[in-house]
Amino acid sequence: MSGAPGTTGPRTLRVGVVGIGHLGRHHARLFQALGRGGAGCELVAVADPSEAARQHAEATYGVPAFADPAALLGKVDAVSVVVPTKLHREVASVFLEHGVDVLVEKPIARTAAEGQALVDLAERHGRILQVGHVERFNPALRGIEAIGRSARYIESHRLAPFTFRSTDIGVVLDLMIHDLDLVLALVHSPIRSVEAFGGAVFTPAEDMASAIIKFENGAVAHLTANRVALKPLRKMRVFSRDGYASLDFQTGQGMVVTKAPGWDFQQLDLEKLDRAQMGDLWKFVFDGLLQLKQLELNAGNPLQEELDAFLRCVRDRSRPLVTGADGVAAVAAAEMVLAAIAKNRWE
Repeated sequence: MSGAPGTTGPRTLRVGVVGIGHLGRHHARLFQALGRGGAGCELVAVADPSEAARQHAEATYGVPAFADPAALLGKVDAVSVVVPTKLHREVASVFLEHGVDVLVEKPIARTAAEGQALVDLAERHGRILQVGHVERFNPALRGIEAIGRSARYIESHRLAPFTFRSTDIGVVLDLMIHDLDLVLALVHSPIRSVEAFGGAVFTPAEDMASAIIKFENGAVAHLTANRVALKPLRKMRVFSRDGYASLDFQTGQGMVVTKAPGWDFQQLDLEKLDRAQMGDLWKFVFDGLLQLKQLELNAGNPLQEELDAFLRCVRDRSRPLVTGADGVAAVAAAEMVLAAIAKNRWE
């Protein structure tokens, strides 16, 4: 394929987007912006079964739009697959089989087995397969890596108003999957057990879910997801022996609290401390005993970072930050949550 990595031809990567719905439009817009910004790519075509979506794309991005994704074959070196989850395996397979690198939105597929089939296909054809777990590209996560490596307890709350999108899947694969992926990336240990509860409210699938996940290394994660909330909420807290991190993705606030150098609580004689003479107790604790670091959660554009990272992987054939295997692991964890929910299904 002309222009594909490792062959002769133009260095500019030809990129396409399959699925120009709410999220797919952001992919197309950002690919076009990255190309204009010198990222060495060009948005050359899109595909969507909706005539209205195709007309909007042609008018907005100035590129041809096709009803059939296969029409992009021969025109692109890499694609973003942003279609309903039930179509991920079918659409991504078409491109992987024809030598096109793929970024597939999360979750990688409806089931871990379907996701593994994509991983195997990508390996067989030597293609890049990246999964769109965009939270991994939030700069705040780099600020909690040290805490995360020794995490003992993680809790997350991910709530959203009902949007009528992603109704082909339940809230576990729609929203909780973000935090399942983050927890797996932080803990790095096999899951030992899962307890979960959830149920349907507006759709046939579960619209709210809560799960307690225990890992082989002793870590525990308590995750809650709800897509019928009145207001959005995205919070995560991580506790370890080394400190504590709190992230509020909705307000853009975050902090990390760690022990000060030389911390030794056992040597601290509490009986001799005169609190009345301390003045500001907060200053005593956080200037003398602990260290507080504020995090900037709203810095940068995680989706743009994700797409730019995908382009770099396509160009230099490097391993993506979020691999197909990572995507499969997240879906496998989701299946464990769903199996636990099934045991406690409400009528």
